[in-house]
Amino acid sequence: MLTKKQKDLLLYIHQQMLQDDIPPSFEEMKDALGLKSKSGIHRLISALVERGYIERLPHRARAIEIKRLPDGVMRDIESKKQLISDGVSVQSGEALANNLDEIPLCGHIAAGTPIEAVRDEGTVMQVPQGFVGYGEHYALVVDGDSMINAGIHDKDTVIIRRCDSAENGAIVVALIDDLEVTLKRLRRAGNKIVLEPENDAYEPRILEPERVKIQGKLANLLRTYH
Repeated sequence: MLTKKQKDLLLYIHQQMLQDDIPPSFEEMKDALGLKSKSGIHRLISALVERGYIERLPHRARAIEIKRLPDGVMRDIESKKQLISDGVSVQSGEALANNLDEIPLCGHIAAGTPIEAVRDEGTVMQVPQGFVGYGEHYALVVDGDSMINAGIHDKDTVIIRRCDSAENGAIVVALIDDLEVTLKRLRRAGNKIVLEPENDAYEPRILEPERVKIQGKLANLLRTYH
């Protein structure tokens, strides 16, 4: 039986490794769980190792392998696959079933419109319990094909974990000049911020750091097949 913090950490690591197969750093784990020091993360990791949920791999940085997940999580994953296959349910009001969570659907990522301006407080998206993992999340519908090489297509729905910073190489929602919202890969080059598309038809944007505000980090993706 895991404590809430142990389960939160395990699911956070699992969620991050689904994106790029690289475990988060201890600093990122500390921030995600709202802990004051990394010593608490060390204790949680040791407890998860002792209980057989994760394994430390020798002679490698960030060398963590998830061996198993808590009871019920695999059912959530299967529910996620079914949700992707059948399409996404979007509505107002309460979830139709007890095994669904709701997250805000904040509109489209559209040039010239900050997230705060497009958010519809009455519109939510239903997802399986545990689908989004730890933290506060919101959903956006993608306009355009600038991230297609990362598997993000026009009209896909991206699930974003709200945050104001992200590691190098993360796919983020960036607000430029308090006017324009874009979904791009974050790079840092010296004292500049580079927002990289994942499509050779588009050029990277190189900006001064004060012009860019991180509004969230890609956590998951949903696609409706027609």
